[in-house]
Order: sequence, then structure tokens, then C-alpha cells
Amino acid sequence: MSNKILVIGSNGTVGQELVNQLKAKGESLKLATSKSPSSSEYVQLNLVTGEGLDNAFDGVDRAFLLSPPGYADQYSLLSPAIAKAKEKGLKKVVLMTAMGADADENSPFRRAELELIQSGLDYNIVRPNWFLQNFNTFWLHGIVEERKINLPAGNASVSFIDSRDISSVVAKLLTTEEFKNQEFNITGAQSVNHSDVATAISNEIGEKLEYNDVEPKELRDALLAAGLPKDYVEFMLLIFSYLKEGYNSAVTTSVEEILGRKPISLQSYVKDFKNAWKK
Repeated sequence: MSNKILVIGSNGTVGQELVNQLKAKGESLKLATSKSPSSSEYVQLNLVTGEGLDNAFDGVDRAFLLSPPGYADQYSLLSPAIAKAKEKGLKKVVLMTAMGADADENSPFRRAELELIQSGLDYNIVRPNWFLQNFNTFWLHGIVEERKINLPAGNASVSFIDSRDISSVVAKLLTTEEFKNQEFNITGAQSVNHSDVATAISNEIGEKLEYNDVEPKELRDALLAAGLPKDYVEFMLLIFSYLKEGYNSAVTTSVEEILGRKPISLQSYVKDFKNAWKK
């Protein structure tokens, strides 16, 4: 088996930065994509159908796993990948789920976590809180067009994490044995509400931005209009209800413990991404 890392989701928010960091470390990579491969570095993999799974795991000794967005039953996508990692005898698997995944033993994400834990493979599980990068991707349209963040989040605080910190954590876990077989809830260094985020963006771009606490139905209609599957939309509304109840407010020290530095701050995030919100 070659000394190579498989990165699933290599074109995603976390995956792109993870690839950059692993390359900087001199690691040999195999990059999974659901599209036609653009170079020999890529391998085509469809987690929904399982097509390309054996080829993706062939010749690698470590892997980063995540479930693509848009699917409520993450277990059905992740379980075959975990089984394939076990079949191939990988040295290490890092699985990314989501903060709160371990609150319900029967949730799809938790079932995947437990399958990895019980697989006999060396592993790490990373559960990030809501991404700061959602504000320059998923919620971007409302910010640019209306200068509003329209979400059913109440006044709850959230310890948002910069996705670049997630990538750094995963890169460290994939390339060291220091934290073997541990699970981490990873957050930013502070807990803020959506009004605080709106204010931070406003101050950076020099234009008034408002947070608008909408009814869940408004978000449901917007997500359905965007073409997201109904079961995934209901999943999103469920986790927003948890957020509104304050379940995403806790701050952990995991990023600092793993990386030896503080997480990227909200202020640094808005400064780095300010061009995204300009009209």
C-alpha cells in the first residue's frame, strides 16, 4: 500500500483548503470528485450510488470522509465508505460529522461515527459547529441583494467556526498519531448571535446589514425553491430549531489543543471575505 491520503469532498469548503495544507506538508493525495476527473490526481466517486468506491480506496493508507450536503440520511452514504476503509486496512480514517451528532445514538451521523469507532481502524471524529463561511456561500444571496441575513435563529448564540480551522485540524489529525482514536467537538473561540455577525460584516464593508429572524416556513420555502430535497430541508429546519434553543452556543478548546493556537476570529473572517459581500 502506498503512502497516500484519500480526500473525499476535495472540492468542498473544507476539502479545498485541506488539500492545500496537505500538499504543503508534502503528502501524496488522491482526490475524490463526483465529476469527471480533470487530472490523474483525481478519482471519480459517487457516494450516493457507491460507484467508484473500490477504486477510490485502492492504494491509499489514510482517508478523510464526509457526507456531501443535500442528504438527510448521511449514514447510508458513509457506511459503505467506512466498510471499504476497513476492507482495505487503512492506517487512519478521519470522519467529519457535525456538532451535536452524538446527542442521539440513532441519528444517521452518530450511526456512522459508531460504525467507524467499532471498525477496529485508527480514527478521529471531528464535529464542527456551524461554519462562518455559510455567510459567504449559502446565505450570500440575501446579504448581497437585500443586505439581510434571513434565518430562523432567534437571538441564540453560536460558536461559529472558520472552515479553514476545520481543514487545519483535519490535516493535523491525518498526519499525526498524537490524537489517535479521539472525538472532537470543534468551535470558534467565542459565541455570538446572528446580529453580531451582521454588525461585524456591516463594519467591514461600510454598509448597513441586518439580521432578520424569520419564521421557519420562510426558510423552508427558500430552500425548496432552490431545489433542495424535501427531507434535507426538514433536516435543516430541525437543526435550526436546535440552534435557536441554544444547543450550538458552547465553546470548546479543541482547536487550540490540536493546533496550538486560537481559532480564527469573527473579525478576521469578515476581513478576509469582505469582497464576497460587495455589490
